[in-house]
Amino acid sequence: MNAESKRLTSPEITSLCAQYHQDTLAACVAKHVLATVTDAEIRSLFAFSLELSKKHIKLLTAIFHAEHFPLPNGFTDEDVDLHAPPLFTDSFWLKYLHDMTIHGLSGYGISFSVSVRRDIRDYYHKCNLDAMEIYNRSLDLLLAKNLYVPAPYFLNPKKQEPIIDLSYALDFVGKQRLLNTTEAGNIYFNLRKSMATKALLIAFKQVSKRKDVKKVMETGLDVAHKHIELYSSIMHEENLHTPPLLDNEITTSTHAPFSEKLMTFHAGAMFKVAITYYATAMTTSMRLDIVGHCEACILRDLKVAGRCSEVMIKNGWIEKPPEASDRKQM
Repeated sequence: MNAESKRLTSPEITSLCAQYHQDTLAACVAKHVLATVTDAEIRSLFAFSLELSKKHIKLLTAIFHAEHFPLPNGFTDEDVDLHAPPLFTDSFWLKYLHDMTIHGLSGYGISFSVSVRRDIRDYYHKCNLDAMEIYNRSLDLLLAKNLYVPAPYFLNPKKQEPIIDLSYALDFVGKQRLLNTTEAGNIYFNLRKSMATKALLIAFKQVSKRKDVKKVMETGLDVAHKHIELYSSIMHEENLHTPPLLDNEITTSTHAPFSEKLMTFHAGAMFKVAITYYATAMTTSMRLDIVGHCEACILRDLKVAGRCSEVMIKNGWIEKPPEASDRKQM
């Protein structure tokens, strides 16, 4: 490998900075959970998750220092109040950890695929294995506690049939055909994400003391509620069940366990990742009404993510990524 290829590429810098923010955020959340959770099994899982986050942060810090790259600010102990009472039930945090691990698996896969240097690829390979371990352990615990509601089951077809009528994909007038497994699975998955986001926004608004942060949480809640109603109605029309809401797993605490910066960043990140999942659903669905709904959801989520970024920028909570050299000025 020559000297030039040893330098970090722009995608590698972007992914490493993003992972540092995500792991430092995850560490703050885990510390709050460990200070408040009472279930021994959930506590053990979050303790394991925290150790993994600390390991990732240590490795990332070493990479940045070796490259003489300024360490991102990320999130620190100043962004979590370990004396705050519980904001959610123990079962919510288990579901939260499982869902966030799904985000981690997606993020690590993308980061791996845009990395060139072998040491960076090795790092993401290990992170992916760590995330899969958390995924398995969290899902096993959810199933053991009867807290996991799987997506709808479909009867097996008697035989494979080709699509021979364009109306299967293009008919948007009159009665729609029934949802196929791909469409129902995408809707159920995105409903779960929307319900988790809604619960977080309700709780963050409940404990926030800033008007600008409360306002952005309200905007996000309106969008999340709209998406939940929309896709729930589509599922119910075909007698398919939806995931349970998580609103009743929020406590009455008004003492913020996290900083306003962390809550705003977390809210924005939830809408940004939702955009990628709606894009996947849009490109794999064959009913035009579903495609149209996904496109509308993406636009609404972009608006909320933009509002979160505005609040972050106005308060100096967001870090500027490295920029290209101004050759004209030189």
